[in-house]
Amino acid sequence: MILSLNRPTVTSKPSKIEVLKENSDFLREPVASELLEDTTHFSADAIQILKFHGSYQQLDRENRKINGEKSYQMMLRTRSPGGFIPPELYLALDQLSETYGNQTLRTTTRQGFQIHGILKKNLKATIATIVKNMGSTLGACGDLNRNVMAPAAPYKTKPEYQYAWEYANKIADLLRPQTGAYYEIWLDGEKAISAEEAPEVKAARNKNVNGRNFTDKEEPIYGTHYMPRKFKICLAVPGDNSVDILTQDIGLVVMTNAQGELEGFNVYAGGGLGRTHNKEETFARAADRIGYVDKDDVYDLVKAVVATQRDYGDRHQRRHARMKYLLHDWGVEKFRAQVEEYFGKPLAPFKPLPPFKYQDYLGWQDQGDGKQFLGLSVENGRVKDEGKFQLKSALREIITQFHLPMRLTPNHNLIIYEIDPQDRAAITSIFNKHGVESEPKRLDSLVRYSMACPALPLCGLAITESERALPGILSRIRTLLKKVGLPKEHFVVRMTGCPNGCARPYMAELGLVGHMPGAYQIWLGADPNQNRLSQPFLDKVKDEDIESTLEPLFVYFKQSRLNNGKVESFGDFCHRVGFDSLRAFSESYTPGSGLVASGKDSGKARYRIGVRDTVYQEFKDLATQEGKSMTQLATEVLEAYMAEKG
Repeated sequence: MILSLNRPTVTSKPSKIEVLKENSDFLREPVASELLEDTTHFSADAIQILKFHGSYQQLDRENRKINGEKSYQMMLRTRSPGGFIPPELYLALDQLSETYGNQTLRTTTRQGFQIHGILKKNLKATIATIVKNMGSTLGACGDLNRNVMAPAAPYKTKPEYQYAWEYANKIADLLRPQTGAYYEIWLDGEKAISAEEAPEVKAARNKNVNGRNFTDKEEPIYGTHYMPRKFKICLAVPGDNSVDILTQDIGLVVMTNAQGELEGFNVYAGGGLGRTHNKEETFARAADRIGYVDKDDVYDLVKAVVATQRDYGDRHQRRHARMKYLLHDWGVEKFRAQVEEYFGKPLAPFKPLPPFKYQDYLGWQDQGDGKQFLGLSVENGRVKDEGKFQLKSALREIITQFHLPMRLTPNHNLIIYEIDPQDRAAITSIFNKHGVESEPKRLDSLVRYSMACPALPLCGLAITESERALPGILSRIRTLLKKVGLPKEHFVVRMTGCPNGCARPYMAELGLVGHMPGAYQIWLGADPNQNRLSQPFLDKVKDEDIESTLEPLFVYFKQSRLNNGKVESFGDFCHRVGFDSLRAFSESYTPGSGLVASGKDSGKARYRIGVRDTVYQEFKDLATQEGKSMTQLATEVLEAYMAEKG
């Protein structure tokens, strides 16, 4: 096995971005120089380095020219480990979005906030304000460790959740870029007051075993070239899959003893979802089980995995540069062996875990310490005021009046916590006044379990609509489900405007992935708890053909789903019967034949038949259980009876 002290020699030509990183003076140039220029935008080279500082340059694709020049603007993303947003930071972000942005905020699927619409001339003031209000954007984008995720639920009497928060913060600190470029550029060298870094984190960063560190670089872990591509880590709690753990480069599961004391972490590695259409060498991949590590060794283990990807990840072909491809090419055993080489000892075997289940923590709940929290659904993550829906104003009023922290969830929602029970009525009243629904039972379940990426008009990679299209598509799907006799059915729907997978569509029971303008790939077969990847079912389904495509699938699902004590979900059904069966049923299906309003049930006349009260109630209960109207069920029963007699 090759030791890291003799890092592998790169024989192929590195990508252009690798050269840019090498020549950036540890992320300083050309950003620092171009920021001083009186222009509306950064150069292509500066854009790549700017990402490390937490910003993407974007172009309004629907308003390409302003006074003869393209409509350039910046998107800025926060680094918020575990989704933590203190009240000072939230109010600063809210004000910045009004002063410099497009008057909205957007929660991300990695538990940060994004501000859209910032002009280049206002970028420095925006970042400086964020940093001075207990926030940061450093490392929110770029080829390095991104925001570290953790379950957002603020349970104070469940120690595993507190450990997840603690280690999300500490690992984020461990892998934070050490270059002074960020503070030099955005705060003129002034380092803002921040929480003191834990001594064990600082010691772990500087600890060098088998060449894990660069001893002569400003960046001891990242070196001159940082990572081959973005790198994603999450902390999880046994049984809680609110973080989509199998989609991460590293997933660490908190393992405690019977007394609730932290013992160590189960380790997953090699997940990732980005892919490219018509490039079979790119694919979504679920993470593998790698082993178990004691709590005292977790920082060394994280560094060992990072070093393995840093030194052996593909720096020639960026399409092949994520760690998932290293796992795929090497296999788990070879990957584990190299990690152990950097780690300095063998990993322990992976420990048993309960099944992971999806959690969203919506509604009012007890923290366990006498205070409460409120999980709030934010459709597609967009915090805005629009018509009678005034979420942005409601949050501003509540955070200002009650000075409450929040946690952003990995599924576009947010949690306000540390709420005194006596303030619950006042907070609910504020939401009601602003037209915001805080009771999850009143939400359409399709909306509750859905996500979409921003896509058009700002994302340069978007092929088609996503955020703006999904509400209408979900409404159409709900109408179709009612027509086939599944009025209350729900499943996980996720939509993206391109195949990069920012809203994690490949872990959805129904994934809609932009394939060409106005058309989507259909992905099916993931389970509702995100433990299994979906698979591509159809390409190039036009927006107007979504109902005709899904109708036979829903009818087949209704007719053939299992109900062995637990009603089968749509994703599990598609996985069980297989795509050949789904396609065969679709090809033989007569459009409209499976709709409740078709056939003998379509006429306007309704004939009444008297039955005993006990029979009526039993029949009503059966209809509810079957998810059908009583008329529909009565028609089916009578038709079956007459067909048998006939």
